[in-house]
Formats: sequence, C-alpha cells, structure tokens
Amino acid sequence: MPHLFEPLTIKSITLRNRIGVSPMCMYSSEDGVATDWHLVHLGARAAGGAGLVIAEATAVSPEGRITPGDAGIWSDHHVEPIARINRFVKARGAVPGIQLAHAGRKAGAARPWEGGAHLADEAGGWTPVAPSAVAFGGALSRTPRELSLADIGRLQADFVAAAKRSLAAGCEWLELHSAHGYLAHEFLSPLANRRADRYGGGFENRIRFLIETTRAVRAVWPEQLPLTVRLSCTDWTDGGWTIDESVELARRLKSEAVDLIDCSSGGGVADAQIPVGAGYQVSFAERIRREAAVATAAVGMITDPMQADQIVRNGQADVVLLARELLRDPNWPLRAARALHVKPPVAPPVQYARAW
Repeated sequence: MPHLFEPLTIKSITLRNRIGVSPMCMYSSEDGVATDWHLVHLGARAAGGAGLVIAEATAVSPEGRITPGDAGIWSDHHVEPIARINRFVKARGAVPGIQLAHAGRKAGAARPWEGGAHLADEAGGWTPVAPSAVAFGGALSRTPRELSLADIGRLQADFVAAAKRSLAAGCEWLELHSAHGYLAHEFLSPLANRRADRYGGGFENRIRFLIETTRAVRAVWPEQLPLTVRLSCTDWTDGGWTIDESVELARRLKSEAVDLIDCSSGGGVADAQIPVGAGYQVSFAERIRREAAVATAAVGMITDPMQADQIVRNGQADVVLLARELLRDPNWPLRAARALHVKPPVAPPVQYARAW
C-alpha cells in the first residue's frame, strides 16, 4: 500500500510525498500583489519538506476578494511576484500550486484580525455579487447583487484568464475553489442559490456554473498538468448541499478531466453545526475516492504523523493537505518522516542539516 512518504504522480507532475500545504489566506497582499511575506511563508513550507505547496485563494477579479488584502491574479502585473515564489518553491523540491477563487457574497469584508465583517464602501468595501440576492448572515450582512447571465459569462472568462496567468507564473497544480461558501459553492447549495433560470433549481442546474467553468479552464490549462477542485462536501445543514450530491458531482468533474477532488466541508451558512474533531472530514475523501473513482485529498484536523500516514495507507485519500499544523510547524514533514522512521530519511535543506 502507498504511504505518506511515497511519491505520487498525476499526469506529468510527481509529488515527492503525499503531504501538501492547504491553501490558507494570508490577507497580506497589496492590490492583489504577492509580497515578501508570501515568499517567506510558502518558501518555508517547501523547505520544510512538503511535496505540494498550494498558494492561498487567489481572486480572479478585484471584487472577488474576500478582503482588500487578498491575493489576486486578475492582472498581468500579478504574475511575476507569483513566479518568483514558484521558482523558490520548485527549487526546494516541492510542486507549486495555486487556488483560483471568487468570494461571492462573502466578498468585501475586513481582515479577520480587523473583525471580519462586511466593510462599508467608504471603508474600502464593495457590494458583493452572488447567484441570488441572499445575504450570508451574521457579520457578513450585506445583500449581494444577483448575477445576470452576462455577469456569469464574464466571471467564467475571468477564471480562464486567471488560469492562463497561473501557467505563465509557473504554477504546476491548479485548484478551483468551490467550497466554504464562496461563489462556486453558492451556486451548488440551495441555501444560497434561489435562481429560477438554468443556473438554479435542481441539481443539474446548480452544478452548471462549476461544470462550465471547469470545462473552460481545462481547455486552456495544459492536459499534462493536474487540475483539481475543492468542494465543501456537505453544508452540515438540513436542506443544504450533501455528500451524496458531492459524490455525483465528483463523477461529473472526473469526466471533465479533473484529476483530484480536495474534500472539505461547511462554510456555506452562518449557523451550521459542524462536529469538528480529529479527521472529521476524512470520510468524505474516502467515499468520493471509492464511489467516484477519482483521486482525493483529505483535510481538516489532521495533526499527527501516524494519523496522516494511516489515511494514505488505508486508501482513504491520496494526499493529505495540512493547514494550521503547518502554520505551527513549517517543518512538520521532516518531523513526520522521523516519527514514521522513513528510510532513506528525508533530508532537510543543507543549510539546516546540522540541526537534524
């Protein structure tokens, strides 16, 4: 059976191990431009032994940012700062990836350490857009403008342009964000999508935006490079998006040449009751992997090397993506290799070797 430190090849890309850096917003960009913070943050995780480093949710348009500090790739001037980071990540032996995103009705908010609520226009906010004019709720109280059919077409073109720029920046792994209550997830969930046209109503209509966007991106993203999708596999709320629907959607996405489903959950509504605990989302990755016959990534409260290794060994997922644990310890992969007695041992950077 594969294990945590066995390489994984998808298309032309080989990960040196099954550990990836989950995309985590840093809210530290300047007009969408990546800064030295991102170079150090992502570069440190590559130096720490991760096989895959996925940059944070990167907005395909200015109004698609969660906050004014979000990363962006809606302009050519965003490309070189990302390319600089990717060159370092790749030089350290990791695969550089990016997550393309639009925040939908959650856009135009303050950064978390500034409260996280929707900002007034005079404070730097803007009116968000969404499938339907339904506010998220709580501190994100602004009612979004409902997208017209022309708007939807323009947004899909934004994703295509962002994919082209990602390729120009040297990204070798592309993820489309359709989770956590952001735009594509809003189309999927009947709790957010109240449309009466071909993008709303039944399952076939609610998945249409993501399927069309995926197809358009796949047409410009090289066949030999992995294309993945992050799903919130359940809304954890009655009447919302379900794991059964996620399984069927994963089958459809596989037929659109998607190579892996990144299996998260929640974020769609403010009052969901989520049973957070160790590995609480792993079962979603396991079920989609088994029933949709597509590779998956497991995320969520994975902290222990043995836990991560068992997820891969037991065939529950192909990749383990870590977030908070890699914030706490960018060298977690090196420590995990020691804890699991990997042979030959995983080598730290030569500059750090005397510490290991």
